[in-house]
Amino acid sequence: MRSLYAGSLSAGLRFPPHRALRDLPFEVYSYSGERALPEQVASIRSLLRHAGRPSKFTVVSDGSYSARSISLLHGLDPVVSVSPSTQWIPPAVPGEMHSYLIGHPTGRQLSLIMSLPRNSPALYLDSDVLFFPGAVDLPSLLSTDAPAQYLPDCKLSGDERLFRDPGEKKDPVNTGVLFLSQKLDWSLSIERYLELHGLPDFFTNQTMTHLTMHANGGRALDPKKYVLQLDDQFVYRDNYAGPNLVLRHYVNPVRHKFWTTLWR
Repeated sequence: MRSLYAGSLSAGLRFPPHRALRDLPFEVYSYSGERALPEQVASIRSLLRHAGRPSKFTVVSDGSYSARSISLLHGLDPVVSVSPSTQWIPPAVPGEMHSYLIGHPTGRQLSLIMSLPRNSPALYLDSDVLFFPGAVDLPSLLSTDAPAQYLPDCKLSGDERLFRDPGEKKDPVNTGVLFLSQKLDWSLSIERYLELHGLPDFFTNQTMTHLTMHANGGRALDPKKYVLQLDDQFVYRDNYAGPNLVLRHYVNPVRHKFWTTLWR
């Protein structure tokens, strides 16, 4: 299914624009590159179809998107734009972090997250997130008094070197879906990064986000409507897709379900 979808994009397929259900009162951001183009296109179209049209949808590129792919993304909807990750360096971060935020794949993702929100509340998404009919409830995220909301992870996936106490590992945060209403104080996670022995790894960014979310009073999204689960990994059926679901983050072990579910 993915090969067929990717092939249609390579052949220059242009999707007809969705008639938006409503305008969404927030901005949306995603971080991806050329290898994730099929997922990114499908994710954007599912948001437009099931939730509505945000004030802007910015795809922050890791630097690998071709001119053709950028043109395709722009053509999905007038609100979609592509921005280089070099434009998303948060202000006032220590110089010791710059090489990580500029040169590391997940460091560049963290750099974007640390820069949000800018002009209005912001929804951050990985490219492998699909939306469902329950996404009509997304505007309700604005009704909470929490400065940020996060997708709860089904298990802790983190950089153990950044934790100082077992209690800090509770309620694991996944960076695949974040809703940021206010600027967050990143000082604790920056401090832990500067104390790090050795190079950052794949989950350093997620651990820094986890620490920051809890230090700032971030709140977990409803895990029944905002899903990250692996327990249906070895069955064909997607056990969570349905009319009441807002979204599912299809991380690597269940990535195949992104495409089987999209096809259905």
